Order: sequence, then structure tokens, then C-alpha cells
Amino acid sequence: MKIAVPDLVTNSYFPAIAAVELGVFEQEGLEATLEHVFPVPQTMAAMRDGQLDFVAGGAHATLNAFPDWNGAKLLVALSQGMYWLLVLRSDLGVERGNVHAIKGLRIGAAPGVDVGLRRLLIEAGIDAERDGVQIAPVPGANQPGVSFGVTAAKALEDGQIDGFWANAMGAETAVRRGIGTIALDVRRGDGPAAAKFYTFAALVTTDRLIEHNPEAVAAAIRAIRKTQQALKADPELATEVGNRLFPQAEASMIADIIRRDLPFYEPAISEEMVSRMNQFAQDIGLLSAPVPYEQVVYTSGL
Repeated sequence: MKIAVPDLVTNSYFPAIAAVELGVFEQEGLEATLEHVFPVPQTMAAMRDGQLDFVAGGAHATLNAFPDWNGAKLLVALSQGMYWLLVLRSDLGVERGNVHAIKGLRIGAAPGVDVGLRRLLIEAGIDAERDGVQIAPVPGANQPGVSFGVTAAKALEDGQIDGFWANAMGAETAVRRGIGTIALDVRRGDGPAAAKFYTFAALVTTDRLIEHNPEAVAAAIRAIRKTQQALKADPELATEVGNRLFPQAEASMIADIIRRDLPFYEPAISEEMVSRMNQFAQDIGLLSAPVPYEQVVYTSGL
């Protein structure tokens, strides 16, 4: 089974990454390999086209390749809440939670990830064009094997951008180097209240695989749940995974980041989560109309 992530050197999809590297999928009877396919719309398209079996990515991004939730299902939450952070240059002296500090700045954000920031700004009453907010991809971040967050931190250090919207690995890198400050962490209460519910990290598969191999789907769900529990019991397992896959600097940080993320490691996907995410998807034009929970989530796996 091929499992893909849109970012590899990251905390965002770590339960899926760890489930492969720690052999948990294998324990559940699945031979799984990990692939890095960036950006997330392309990851979802590859699964739609039969090149991948599962994607660990932003739940809302499924709609890029499966319009109106036709052909794919969310299986399990890797973590709760929108998991990207806004990091701005430390020399700006921005106070945490001050959304309006973004005005007039150049912000790096990955395709498919940027939609969360764009909608957040609208909710905060900020017009990107009027207020001079430039949101664009980070140069060099689309190379194979590259971590978007870490690359964004380097671009911030080099003065190519004034801030970035990315995962906690990128944020931690920037903060530890003294080059960036966390301006917004929405799932911890910063920014517009609705933003926390725009999306969440999820394991996704196709209706095709559910129909033809429900046993594999059930095994994948068990593997993620088991891995979440294992990381809660021993966060240092993250270092073991990081040492295999990450550069040394990022491997040394991952356990600390995962330890902070543990409160969000709940696998359930509630009806409220889906309803709020779908409202976000409608607001940004990814979803044409409301759809029932059962069309979005694989309920047989609950």
C-alpha cells in the first residue's frame, strides 16, 4: 500500500509517518510504503488517478481531486484542528494574536494550504489586495524531498519573505533561530474563532479501495489509532522516526513538537468538524453545496 504525504519533514501528518516507520501498519497486516508528493492538490490527484492508496493531508484538500466528496472518504483524524501557524519576522515585534500585523507583508504559503490563511484574513476583515498582503509559494519549496516549513524558515532568514503560513516544524525552526515569531496558532485560540475548524489532518482513501479492500482500510484506521496512543505513551518515539527520515536539526526538535501536539491526537471525526470544514470549503469555492456526513466520512470504520 502506498501512503503519501504532501510534506515529509513535519509534525502535521506525523501519526501516519510514524505508523509506517515504526511498523504499525505491518503489525496490522498491511505492507505500507511512504511517499512525498507536493503540493497537496497534486497528492490528492495522484490518489484519484490510482497512483496512491492513502493520503495523509489536510481534510479539505480532498475536494481538489474529488469534487463534492464524490469518490473519496476521510477515514480517521490524524489530529484535531487547523494545524498551520503564521510566523512573522521577529524584528517586527508582533504581539501574539495580532492578525492585522500581516498588512503590507510578503507571506509564503503552499498551494492548497494558502486557502486557510486567505479565508482567515477575510474573517478578520483584512482585504489582501487593499491591505497589501502578498501570499505566494516559497521559492524552492516544490523540490522533491523538501520540507515546506523548513524551506520557508530559510526564506524568512534570507529576507525573501516577511513571514510564512506553515506547520509547527517550520515555526519551531524560525523561533529557535531567532528569526521568526509565532503571530497566530489558530488551534490554540489565536485569530478568528472559526479558523480553528477550517480543516484538520486526516487519513483519506478512495471509495474504490473501500469497496475492493475494506480489510485494508480497517487495518489502516487501526494503525493510526494505535500510533497515536503509542506517541502519547512515549513521545520520544518521535525522535526514533525523525532520526530515520529527517535532517539532524529537525530530528532533534520533533519530539518536543509532538509532545505539544498530543492533546490534539484524537482520531474521531465529529459531525461538527465536518459541518464546519464543509462551510469553509463552500466559502472558498471548493464545495458547491452541503453534503451529508456519511458522504464525507467512512462511518463503517468508526
